[in-house]
Amino acid sequence: MRFTRYQMYKRIKQALGKPISGKVLSISSLRTFRRAVPISDKAEITEVDYPKVNMQKLPFPDNTFDFVISDQVLEHIEGDAQKAIDESYRVLKPGGIAIHTTVFMNLIHWGPKDMWRFSPDALKYLCRRFSEIIQCEGWGNRLAHIIFLIYNKSRDWQIPERKLSILHFLATRNNEKYPLLTWIIAKK
Repeated sequence: MRFTRYQMYKRIKQALGKPISGKVLSISSLRTFRRAVPISDKAEITEVDYPKVNMQKLPFPDNTFDFVISDQVLEHIEGDAQKAIDESYRVLKPGGIAIHTTVFMNLIHWGPKDMWRFSPDALKYLCRRFSEIIQCEGWGNRLAHIIFLIYNKSRDWQIPERKLSILHFLATRNNEKYPLLTWIIAKK
């Protein structure tokens, strides 16, 4: 699992407690996400790519999906991030779950544009219509920032599950004041 996403995916997996199932809308690929967060073989997955599909105007009827997952997409939304979150809410069935992951303190990166940064408080605010915030956190630490700034390719380091590994130690340490990534899991 990638260095910068390792702890985030672990925390999301813990919060969900069971594999993702039902009708799932994936906005811009589940490839990296599903390596760490289990998705049932019986899940019915609809994948769309941003910006080809505008997250601010999703082409699906109301109350269609059990899960909406946007993994590292919100920072690229050209326009109104609130509309994008509201659209994820609209297409969720009652009781459905939205999972949005994004960056906070990160280098400018392609996707096709890099527009925004979201703190956990900002994500909570954007998801204020949801009935419950299941989890809203960030991951990062000072040393991770230093390493990431010096060597940007460090985000692609694979983290071993061995707890005695220096990389594992670094990837699991968190200081709330220094998030590289933020995420929210919210229930409609």
